[in-house]
Amino acid sequence: MPDKRKWLPRWQRVELVELCLQQGLTRRQAAAWRRVSVSTVQYWIDRHRAATEAERISGVWAIDRPSTPHHQPARVSDEVHDRVCEARRRTGWGPRLIASELGMAHATVSRCLARRGVSRMPRTPREQVRRFEWPCPGDLLQMDTKRLARFTRPGHAVTGERFRTGAEKRARVGWEFCHSIIDDHSRLAYTEIHPDERAATVTAFVARALDFFAAHAVHAKRLQTDNAFAYVKNGSLRDLLADRAIQHRRIPPRTPKRNGKVERYQQTLAREWAYGQRYRHSDARAAALPIWLKHYNYTRNHSSLSNRPPITRVRNEPRHDS
Repeated sequence: MPDKRKWLPRWQRVELVELCLQQGLTRRQAAAWRRVSVSTVQYWIDRHRAATEAERISGVWAIDRPSTPHHQPARVSDEVHDRVCEARRRTGWGPRLIASELGMAHATVSRCLARRGVSRMPRTPREQVRRFEWPCPGDLLQMDTKRLARFTRPGHAVTGERFRTGAEKRARVGWEFCHSIIDDHSRLAYTEIHPDERAATVTAFVARALDFFAAHAVHAKRLQTDNAFAYVKNGSLRDLLADRAIQHRRIPPRTPKRNGKVERYQQTLAREWAYGQRYRHSDARAAALPIWLKHYNYTRNHSSLSNRPPITRVRNEPRHDS
């Protein structure tokens, strides 16, 4: 049997009243139509009749009434609410600490905060989103590193099995690091896999990446990174960029969105290459990287480039000597 106490949305309450008062249906017929009790139909008809003309036009009569009782003798006074909220603003504490300081029950403080709408502290306002794109290829390169676990057989992300033998646990195959640089304008990308992210490794990678971009007629003017130690305290990298007249830009701490294009590229790298295929081991995954990277740069359509691959912006860019 259907539940005759079924909750009705507002438009169905209006419909029930119109069926009975305007179209001539009986209460029982209207109740059968919406599978509710006859008393429910009669309740909303009485609410409609008791409403004013303005409430009928606006439809306010069909809105649920609050269940809060009009008289609450046990409710604490407004002065107590003010004391609780003042302690909340002054200390930022939760209900338990405020209750200890004011000598109140924890439940009382919680209810006071809930009634005043300050149960949760307001979030720090976020910085307004500012989208940007440099006008020509090479105006800005973004660099970052992504860590991936090495493996000797497909893991649980692919197989769904988390069992490992004792020999596999003792092997400690470790990690490998994907160093990536992407051009801000064209999204042309270059990635290499290395066993670490030390200063010498980073410098050698940047030198090869700059040669890669130069081979595509992209001459870098600026290189933007986060504040990783291998970027900020790397003297060899600083000398390399100075020799090639490239400005090193650093994003503010804890703001990875300033390096958003390479961060987004790394998501694509992980989804389509690192975890998008089933590899026998991590060496096989590393061998597939150059193939996927060529696909990304030459054939994969990019949504922010009007569904064209990155190489099209390098070759067909106006005011750019290609």
